[in-house]
Amino acid sequence: MADEKRMNSMPHNLVLEDRRMLTVSGVSDVDSFDEETVIVFTDLGELTVRGKNLHINRLSVEVGELTVEGDIAALIYSDETPKSGGFFSKVFR
Repeated sequence: MADEKRMNSMPHNLVLEDRRMLTVSGVSDVDSFDEETVIVFTDLGELTVRGKNLHINRLSVEVGELTVEGDIAALIYSDETPKSGGFFSKVFR
């Protein structure tokens, strides 16, 4: 069942350049963000980005791509899936 879900989902990739620029594909929603934490939902679980001076430079939920800039210290996955819409779902209702 889990493999079937992955077959229907967007490709999920992370590209971290010099711990300053992170590009994530396969993003389905953004839960929350501030200068120290960005929490996004992907088809493979919740991804938490931690660091300092974090800024979302680009977000396109339609194509599932996110770019974060700042001093990136950690990338943490959890297997939680979104129960309801995230931050942007609530804003654009």
